Amino acid sequence: MSLQATLLKEVQNAAQELYQANLETVEFQATRKEFAGDITIVVFPMLRVIKGNPVQIGEAIGNYLVDKVKEVKAFNVVKGFLNVEIADSYYISFFNEVKDNSSFGFVVPEPEDKAVMVEYSSPNTNKPLHLGHIRNNLLGFSVSEIIKASGKKVYKTQVINDRGIHICKSMLAWKRFGNNETPESTGLKGDKLVGNYYVKFDQEYKKEIEVLKAAGKTEEEAKKEAPILLEAQQMLLDWEAGDKETVALWERMNQWVYDGFDVTYKNLGVDFDCLYYESETYLLGKEFVDQGLKTGVFYRREDGSVWCDLTEDGLDEKIVLRSDGTAVYMTQDIGTAIQRIKDYPDVGGMVYTVGNEQDYHFSVLFLILKKLGFDWAKNLFHLSYGMVDLPSGKMKSREGTVVDADDLVAEMSKTAGEISEELGKLEGYSQEEKNELYSTIGLGALKYYILKVDPKKRILFDPKESIDFQGNTGPFIQYTYARIQSILRKANLEAQGIATDLDFELHDKEKALLKQLQVFPEVIQNAATQHSPALIANYTYDLVKDFNSFYQNVPIVLGNDDAQSQVFRVQLSNLVAQTIKNAFGLLGINVPERM
Repeated sequence: MSLQATLLKEVQNAAQELYQANLETVEFQATRKEFAGDITIVVFPMLRVIKGNPVQIGEAIGNYLVDKVKEVKAFNVVKGFLNVEIADSYYISFFNEVKDNSSFGFVVPEPEDKAVMVEYSSPNTNKPLHLGHIRNNLLGFSVSEIIKASGKKVYKTQVINDRGIHICKSMLAWKRFGNNETPESTGLKGDKLVGNYYVKFDQEYKKEIEVLKAAGKTEEEAKKEAPILLEAQQMLLDWEAGDKETVALWERMNQWVYDGFDVTYKNLGVDFDCLYYESETYLLGKEFVDQGLKTGVFYRREDGSVWCDLTEDGLDEKIVLRSDGTAVYMTQDIGTAIQRIKDYPDVGGMVYTVGNEQDYHFSVLFLILKKLGFDWAKNLFHLSYGMVDLPSGKMKSREGTVVDADDLVAEMSKTAGEISEELGKLEGYSQEEKNELYSTIGLGALKYYILKVDPKKRILFDPKESIDFQGNTGPFIQYTYARIQSILRKANLEAQGIATDLDFELHDKEKALLKQLQVFPEVIQNAATQHSPALIANYTYDLVKDFNSFYQNVPIVLGNDDAQSQVFRVQLSNLVAQTIKNAFGLLGINVPERM
């Protein structure tokens, strides 16, 4: 039984014995730093069933706990708050239980438990990944790792949007203006090369619009009648009809993009267990429209189109099949969700990592799947996130003003190198070691800056601000980890298997560290439930602040002549480092052994 569970039971017993009152719940808080104590029991809510002075009630319950609970050492009452002090032996016992556990806080999945599928990235194959994709990938990957650590099996997936008019625009521009150039002939990554032709299409399209307007067409007419757009639309029809030449070009250019994406994913440190392609899923879902018509979930209008009326659920009417029998995105998403469960029968829920502009779409999708009678539909979650802005302003893919993901990662590494050189901390490093460290720091700074923010919030990303060796940043936490590794090397002590005397008296800074370490498993569970890497990130920052306070106030090796104290503090430092490494691993961030 956990300490809080024990306290809950004994406070309820105290209420019964002392006041003949039945307390259904007890409110606990962390004790404020200005008061002595570790756990605070709030007395005020008890006044509903216990009549009397809150201070006197707190005193009576405090005395009862000291008498009945061996872990309770002392207490004090401030107004209606009972501050309970926990004995050092409790924290030392906890420490001895976990100090040799390299996966402390992580839960191993039970074989019979249902798995969770997390979708993220899901890019278009007409352009490289950009800053917005980075937030998507980092969030999806981190949430996958956190859910896994909480005790669930996880499948990471994406739907690659490899068909549609936007793909044909890049294909047509390359066909017209590409002179058969390839990634090999240009030295460009395939996704960048294809993206250049998406921008080229937009430039030529705008020129043709101006020509048509000069000939007397309205803006709207010119946009619809521009020859290059009509040709792209025809190319899409040819692709859907299976035209060999069009399909061959599509396959060739898409492969360039897939190869480019693979490099970016490797640079970002994200991966996938399975892939879905829109070219294979866009026809899925139509059979379930027929099923929904039979059960009354959908209805057919006079023009033959099929709709779902969600007005009684506070939404509107949603089309699921056009009058010509073709599917819409909603139909496709219904079919893809169902197909995933067929492919992975152990999946009991899904997480969709998609920007908040699609909030309504997913509300409709989840509701329709529930109405179609799928039990797993109650376990669907839209991991909705805010956009990422730069100080320079908004990005537009078709105008070529996006911040390319590869370029940003390279820039972060370069900036990390410049700052590290200025600080002069890299004596004795080879150039290869320096480059690897710069990459670790730069990528860590980028990931931490994005993941420490609640996913729902919009971010203004400042690359230079993120690479700061002070404050709530990735490099600050990485530097603390490296500092601990240095302590462990200097200590030259065997940090395993040495039992610590349960009567050992803790320093306040040691106790603060142990209290922070103790909540790590709970933070993982909360982060998994809330789909929020920010909880892990900010927990790690708090742990690092506590360690640095400990480091500055307590002699660990130098100046510490007490052998047992020295062993304990080295082991405690080792446990902190392991927890930092594990927490950062959940964020997809590496930690360097030296900095």
